[in-house]
Amino acid sequence: MALTRDFKETVAARVQSDPAFAQALLDEAITLFVNGEPESAKLILRDLVNATVGFEALADEIHKPAKSLHRMLSKSGNPTMSNVSAIFAAIKRALKVEVRAQVVMA
Repeated sequence: MALTRDFKETVAARVQSDPAFAQALLDEAITLFVNGEPESAKLILRDLVNATVGFEALADEIHKPAKSLHRMLSKSGNPTMSNVSAIFAAIKRALKVEVRAQVVMA
């Protein structure tokens, strides 16, 4: 049987080695939130937190317990908009990226 690496480890390694991939994940999380798919967005954010700042450092940065952050970013979590905003801001700082909204007319 072939040795495999855990999916979350693979995502974390790719985020750390490929800035474009990290930016694409952040963009996807934002798009999912805006388009009414918060459950999927929270799971992507959870992977980004694990791959960038980590839950303990994020907890210190936004003054929330790490355990609460884990719950917020679970599929059934229910973070407030201020918490979501703080998490996005921390990830943006960790990735050293800016985010701009663009309206695309369908």
